[in-house]
Amino acid sequence: MTQNTIKVVNIYLLDIHIFYTLMSAAYGFLLGARDRLGEIRSVEAVQRLFEKFPGAFMTNLHVVLPKRRQLSSSVQGVELNKFDAARFAPFWNKVVENLREEDYINNSERDLLILPKNSEILPMVQWPLFLLANKIFLARDIAAESKDLQADLWLKISRDDYMRYAVEECYHSVKVILFSVFENEGRLVKKIYENIEKSIKDTKLQLNFRLSNLQFVMSRISALTGILKGEESPNLLQGAVKAAQDLYEVDIDDWNDILNARADGHLFSNLKWPKDPEMKALIKRLHALLTIKESAANVPRNLEARRRLQYFTNSLFMRMPAARPVSEMLSFSVFTPYYSEIVLYSLDELYKKNEDGISTLFYLQKIYPDEWKNFLSRIGRKEDTEDSELLDNPTDILELRFWASYRGQTLARTVRGMMYYRKALMLQSYLERITSEDGTIAGTENVTDIAEGFNLSPEARAQADLKFTYVVTCQIYGKQKEEQKPEAADIAMNEALRVAYIDIVETVKDGKPHTEYYSKLVKADIHGKDKEIYSIKLPGNPKLGEGKPENQNHAVIFTRGNALQTIDMNQDNYFEEALKMRNLLEEFHCDHGKHKPTILGVREHVFTGSVSSLALFMSNQETSFVTLGQRVLANPLKVRMHYGHPDVFDRVFHITRGGISKASRIINISEDIYAGFNSTLRQGNITHHEYIQVGKGRDVGLNQIALFEGKVAGGNGEQVLSRDVYRLGQLFDFFRMMSFYVTTVGFYFCTMLTVLTVYIFLYGKTYLALSGIGEAIQIRADILQNTALDAALNTQFLFQIGVFTAVPMILGFILEYGCCQLHNNAAAALLSYHATGRGFVVRHIKFAENYRLLEVVLLLVIFLAYGYNSGGAISYILLSVSSWIMAISWLFAPYLFNPSGFEWQKTVEDFRDWTNWLFYRGGIGVKGEESWEAWWDEELVYGWSWIVLAALFVFTFSNKAWVNFQLPLRLIQSITLLMALAGLAVAIAVTDLSVKDIFACILAFVPTGWGILCIAVAWKPLVKKMRLWKSVRSLARLFDAGMGMFIFVPVAMFSWFPFVSTFQTRLLFNQAFSRGLEISLILAGNNPNSEI
Repeated sequence: MTQNTIKVVNIYLLDIHIFYTLMSAAYGFLLGARDRLGEIRSVEAVQRLFEKFPGAFMTNLHVVLPKRRQLSSSVQGVELNKFDAARFAPFWNKVVENLREEDYINNSERDLLILPKNSEILPMVQWPLFLLANKIFLARDIAAESKDLQADLWLKISRDDYMRYAVEECYHSVKVILFSVFENEGRLVKKIYENIEKSIKDTKLQLNFRLSNLQFVMSRISALTGILKGEESPNLLQGAVKAAQDLYEVDIDDWNDILNARADGHLFSNLKWPKDPEMKALIKRLHALLTIKESAANVPRNLEARRRLQYFTNSLFMRMPAARPVSEMLSFSVFTPYYSEIVLYSLDELYKKNEDGISTLFYLQKIYPDEWKNFLSRIGRKEDTEDSELLDNPTDILELRFWASYRGQTLARTVRGMMYYRKALMLQSYLERITSEDGTIAGTENVTDIAEGFNLSPEARAQADLKFTYVVTCQIYGKQKEEQKPEAADIAMNEALRVAYIDIVETVKDGKPHTEYYSKLVKADIHGKDKEIYSIKLPGNPKLGEGKPENQNHAVIFTRGNALQTIDMNQDNYFEEALKMRNLLEEFHCDHGKHKPTILGVREHVFTGSVSSLALFMSNQETSFVTLGQRVLANPLKVRMHYGHPDVFDRVFHITRGGISKASRIINISEDIYAGFNSTLRQGNITHHEYIQVGKGRDVGLNQIALFEGKVAGGNGEQVLSRDVYRLGQLFDFFRMMSFYVTTVGFYFCTMLTVLTVYIFLYGKTYLALSGIGEAIQIRADILQNTALDAALNTQFLFQIGVFTAVPMILGFILEYGCCQLHNNAAAALLSYHATGRGFVVRHIKFAENYRLLEVVLLLVIFLAYGYNSGGAISYILLSVSSWIMAISWLFAPYLFNPSGFEWQKTVEDFRDWTNWLFYRGGIGVKGEESWEAWWDEELVYGWSWIVLAALFVFTFSNKAWVNFQLPLRLIQSITLLMALAGLAVAIAVTDLSVKDIFACILAFVPTGWGILCIAVAWKPLVKKMRLWKSVRSLARLFDAGMGMFIFVPVAMFSWFPFVSTFQTRLLFNQAFSRGLEISLILAGNNPNSEI
């Protein structure tokens, strides 16, 4: 009865897990679709919908302007579009400028993406050149080849909106430029346009003009604009006059005045050189429209730049609170705990090579080749400049260090990203201040003035500093400064950045040494030196519990404002996302149910996924939780907690209710989630918002993934023991409690049940196979025609529980990227991106680090050899295929996903390293990764039959115990071995014993040793008294040597063939190859010995 109850409960728990996984995936998918996620998922979509972006931006991210409300209520569509485009241009252009400063785009791409000022000169909206590039040439060809009527020709051109915009803009731009430059001959220019407009009105354009001459006209106009865009000089002035005179060759009737003036040499002789900046910009733009023949459909080319623009433009159409003016918005602080991680890469760190000869800088140059070229262009160097040439200039050295640091998981990257909040607030405040009541931007001549003016405006800087503060809490900053460590020197503070730290002061009181602790906050003065703001004496050492939460708790008092955003030091932010922060803060005033929000959940983007396919898969899995998963947790389940940064806290609510972290040792190892527990228990409300996102870095090497999952699982285990979970269980209703269970410890508990189910299934099948009971039961079921029993014996796992866990990731990916991109990523191979701390180096992992056990494989082999299946081979395959996949993945995935995993030289080095690890004796202070003995003492997971222990005792007895009896020992071992072999031979010859039976005995021994092992471990003191423990350990070493060889032999065999290594490299780096990576150079490490 008890066994049946346990089975029912286990199946019930597994069913809950499966049901929740499928339900949350489907519901989260629908919620995301409702919120309009994934509507813009390509550059083509950005181009197609660009004309809607200004209106959406003004509706959601801009403060309400009276003139826009007036235009919206009227039917002046063109005026409204121009008004929106003019207000949108400074923000869009600053986003583009930041992409250039971050080296994601080059100068030409920046010029194509820039949105003009859209002043009153032209009667239409001027769109970025990347939308209009090549369109005028396509329209010219259509017009030259068309034999249709004027209306039909215009209909053909108008099918492409941006082709129509290009034609209209060129027409009006030429008119404005000619009137401006030739104002003395304005009568002639006016007559030309009157004839053209009259022909258009009378639908006789094709009759009065030879459209085949458009190519000639365009070349003459482009020659004129090419001259006029330069600075005035006598030669250029003469060339401009000649280029303008050449336009007379256009075949139009009744242009006698022009012909006569041309003959007299006075045509357009009084040319007025354009000096107005706005007219200069218009000439340059027209020249670009008439000369750019290449399509800009792939602008920007950089994948990260594309992703950011796609997400930003998509978020403009998502539902969010209206933005308040900067002066009225909630103030907030950003909070980053930091210990001793890398702040800014030094030259030594950039040029330091690993065992493969790969330096960090060399790796980055090959992984990001386009960004490296953009960087060289930005600092005024040629694209083929060697990095060694930059070392002569201190400014270039600093730029090089920043470039590399901004592509790693460094504090410099985090600080740069968070300071975008200040930059965004300065721009928003500046534009709000200079915008007049009618919506026009006063006091600026062009867009560049706006972009530069807000940086120099003291009012904008003051307003931003009132609303935003950034605190980096570094416990040991004072110690680092005292020891003159580079980490302290690299933290360069500015007027918005503060550093909080623990200052330890050693004094002598009453003749005895005395230690005092102070919590201090410092900022930079006008000379760049540290200036102390606050100093609070503490009663003692504040570090009593876990380091990170204690670091946060001591410094939370130094933050200010209504809200507090917690940010890890391996995160990033983007300027375009910072523009939406004041919208997010308005969520505190919105209705989200019975209680007001106390924590605003923010979406994360895992930026390490762009490095490799394995990193991409891990980031997709992580993204599915921080997006689709948390979407469902917040609504409708209402059990979303705080799973880490970058959530935004109601600062006043939390600092008056225990703070944002709990720091008790061990039990609060997952300190982040306790802030969510604390907020929920005190009637708070935790929401989730996906119109804004923050970057996040992850460790994505295979070993690091396992360690991370183990840490999270261990943290969940400790949560079960906490009083917070107990109180939540007491206060939640049944449905909310079950939702809380399946999304916290229930997930890991069901995962454990899933793995245990595999073991139970295989052990049960092995028992039935070796005992013969399985065959007997099957025969009995066939005789009695017991279909239920037959079904139980031949359960076929076509769909495993593990498959369902991937459903949320798949649906989330389809929602945001589409089925085509899902297929491309599924087809991409996997790469091991090994992170050292929070750095990055592609390196080969040693065999000893990846060593795994063979228990599942042995069970499957036993079942294959001795199991009984009425369905034959097909039945066995259906029964065990998923288990085989799991077992092979456990054993060989670490080697398959290991760079240079099948390179012969690496394999030889791995074997040498593994044997050294296997036979190196442990001792005090020796870690498991250094010695097999230390590792085995930590694990103690192998069991041995006492019978075999006695039989092989002679062979494995401690050499130290027999040090004085070497010759007798060797003699006894030899005699015993010969007698054993002779006995086996006689038994096979005389009795019915076969080689198959011997194999069966060996296979049967391995799984049955588990129980005996438990007894041996439990009786360890007794075994030590009998002086058998060293022998047991020697047997365990022998077992591991055999198991290791079982794994190592296939790897060595594949390594023998060079094409396998080449194929594996291409397979692993498949995505990287598609992005133009030079993986062969990376693996060679630019090492002079690589060719030997």
